[in-house]
Amino acid sequence: MSIELQTKTRSRILIVDDSGMNRMMLSELLEDRYDILEASNGAEALSLIRQNLSSLDLVLLDIVMPELDGFGVLANMKKRRWLEVIPVIMISSEGDSASIERAFNLGASDYIQRPYKGFLIHRRIINILGLFQRQRRLMGLVEEQVYENEKNSRMMIDVLGHIVEFRNGESGMHIHHIQVITKLLLHHLVEMTDAYSLSESDIAMYSTASALHDIGKISIDGDILNKPGRLTPEEFEIIKTHALIGAEMLEQLPFYSDNPLIHAAYEICRWHHERYDGRGYPDGLKGEEIPISAQVTALADVYDALTSVRCYKAAIPHEKAMEMILDGQCGAFNPLLLQCLKDVQYQVADAMRSDGAQEEPDRQAVLRTTEELLEQAPGEHVLSQVKLLEQERLRQEFFTAGVQEIQFIYDAELKTTAILKGADQLGTGEVVVNWADQDQSFLGPENMELIQKKVRAATPEQPEVHLRCLLCGRNGALHWQTILLRVLFTEQGGKPVYTSLLGRILAPEQEPGLPSAGKVTDQCDSDDQLQA
Repeated sequence: MSIELQTKTRSRILIVDDSGMNRMMLSELLEDRYDILEASNGAEALSLIRQNLSSLDLVLLDIVMPELDGFGVLANMKKRRWLEVIPVIMISSEGDSASIERAFNLGASDYIQRPYKGFLIHRRIINILGLFQRQRRLMGLVEEQVYENEKNSRMMIDVLGHIVEFRNGESGMHIHHIQVITKLLLHHLVEMTDAYSLSESDIAMYSTASALHDIGKISIDGDILNKPGRLTPEEFEIIKTHALIGAEMLEQLPFYSDNPLIHAAYEICRWHHERYDGRGYPDGLKGEEIPISAQVTALADVYDALTSVRCYKAAIPHEKAMEMILDGQCGAFNPLLLQCLKDVQYQVADAMRSDGAQEEPDRQAVLRTTEELLEQAPGEHVLSQVKLLEQERLRQEFFTAGVQEIQFIYDAELKTTAILKGADQLGTGEVVVNWADQDQSFLGPENMELIQKKVRAATPEQPEVHLRCLLCGRNGALHWQTILLRVLFTEQGGKPVYTSLLGRILAPEQEPGLPSAGKVTDQCDSDDQLQA
């Protein structure tokens, strides 16, 4: 037996059809070669796809079904970009050209009309699975190549920054400190205000580019750079030329005009000594005339210069450095950035005490480049695939921590809940189509309103929500129960959008004389109780 046969795993196929007979016939035809999942309607199918994103290889989809038909399933999969990683073969008795054309326009990979022959099903499945496997291998190769190129570019930037750093007689950690502080400040800035349109890729790019803030010092006389005493006015004027020299060095690079990272480095080199009141150099820029990349690097540079040992001074304690910066003794800075520094000052201080290894290049920037390379190739979107895998990782992490608890996933768009574990305890089916429907829900409309209120307050940085509600179990008894929720987000238009909830219902506490199911009491609506 070959190694390939020894290591090959069985592909997983979801059969979606409202006819039990049709599902049984397809299952019996395919179960010898594939692992089979079944869904009897479109809503159940979407729920199962979400649960099995990382392990599902193919969907066999009927068109005419209750609740949500096959076209609706395809439209939802296309909207969520699931069709880029999971192919769909339509199997239907509908043979008119309009239905076939509509299926392909929505993203179906193939269309088989009933009645069909068994060998035809097998051959079509083999062809589609083979095609998608080749696409995945290609995406993996392209992503690896882009990642290596990006890593090498950023490594060279760090090397150049460190050459200047060591020539300047500094500790060897200044570049790392600047990058860490810059990233902390920018992350907090986007939490505080919408004034700056900064994505994760922008933050990673500015943090990396900050390593070149003093690249112009490579042309400054070493005796002046490492002078242990105070500089003369003439020497200080020479030092000040490093800002323009560094910017000119970068501007003369042959790929300057096409490289956003070098553009960011140029901004930082030229303007990281400008001050918010216009009293900086070399151009006397004021306020928001100074690019945010240079503003945040300037503040990070000043903090690290104060708190680190230099050839001309001892290190200043964190508390004293904060006092000097906030009192304006080091020049004027953007008030928003000063507030950011105050808010994250202990994280900054902890990072400065650490000699942590430099982070690898931010993968979001890499994946963005990969997507641009592949945008002309249909169906190959690495970024989408990695986002789906990241959500799958979060799911596994969340549910593994509560293996003995009731577990569920709520889809915010479809308003559908999949009970992963404990449906028998709740007295529900494994898929609850509308959990605000009192007849079939284990929560009820008022509890749902409370949950949605708390979910709206969640953020990607603080995605978990705790609350206590009255829930109705299988026998109709009411229980106070604690629910732990994790909110999953996707990014649309540069902003996080809530898409689904992961839920764990912890051990119940029975109390007599409770109000009706789904009723939110004062206890439920207390912030102290909800956060306990």
